[in-house]
Amino acid sequence: MSESSITNHVTPELHPGHQSSIAKGFTLIEVVVALAIVSIALLGLLKLHLISIQTADSAQVMSQAVLLAQQKMTEALCHGYPQAGTRAGVAEADGSQFTWRTEVTDARALRARQLDLNLRGLRQLLVEVAWQRGSGEKHLQMTTYVADNGLHE
Repeated sequence: MSESSITNHVTPELHPGHQSSIAKGFTLIEVVVALAIVSIALLGLLKLHLISIQTADSAQVMSQAVLLAQQKMTEALCHGYPQAGTRAGVAEADGSQFTWRTEVTDARALRARQLDLNLRGLRQLLVEVAWQRGSGEKHLQMTTYVADNGLHE
């Protein structure tokens, strides 16, 4: 073999003060900073998740209150023209307690006298539902007017 065909491969020696391009990596401070950034981002995502759960729970309770109000309104109307008066009670659904009240009044007893209207045979049906939410109380109110079908003028 000739000297020109032989190549010498020299590996650089690693000295304590010399840094090789082969020995790359992350320092401890870089890892700690990266973990801190990821932790802060995950805390923000966790907070958004908790808000989402609270909003879904609040919407579910509100839906139950609306369904209860519709049920009480239907009960008052199912026998035709409702009798004037007030009914109240307590209902429970999925661990939530609701208090409800239905009130049927003659429309003439309302503002009709002030407006000089003839509202004979017209009644107002008011349904109120209340429940505890956190430290306060929430309310829902539905109102409709019912005409007496037996009136023919």
